[in-house]
Amino acid sequence: MQPVSVYREQHKELLGMAEELRPLLNREQLRIRPVAKSAHTLLCEIAAKLKDHLANEDKELYPSLLTHSDLKVRSTAWKFISGEHSLRLWFEAYNKKWLKNCDFEFSDEFLKDTNHLLETLAARVEREERFLFPRLEGEADKEQTGG
Repeated sequence: MQPVSVYREQHKELLGMAEELRPLLNREQLRIRPVAKSAHTLLCEIAAKLKDHLANEDKELYPSLLTHSDLKVRSTAWKFISGEHSLRLWFEAYNKKWLKNCDFEFSDEFLKDTNHLLETLAARVEREERFLFPRLEGEADKEQTGG
């Protein structure tokens, strides 16, 4: 499993990109062609990074957490994987609906779904940063000190 710091850095990068995109996601801004092009490019970059990040978590992070010696860590990991409004499920649906070949129009429904995706991403990152990662870092500290 990669160190938590790698996932934290990915979170920071994704949230930074999302914050850069948010002010562009309104009808007024998107009428300006260079702004629309920037928003399009940034959204495609976020989608690619998020896809890689989720795949990395699925491959590296969560499998090791589901077999972790600490029951609380296993339980927390399972909650993230099986959550009702999972980021993964929302992102997959969003991707199929809006990002086919990263070619889309800026309709009201698209803007609503995109804002929901960014909110879901931010909420997921916050939960991982607040609940999961501190637990993992605590376990790593215990292992280093022999406790």
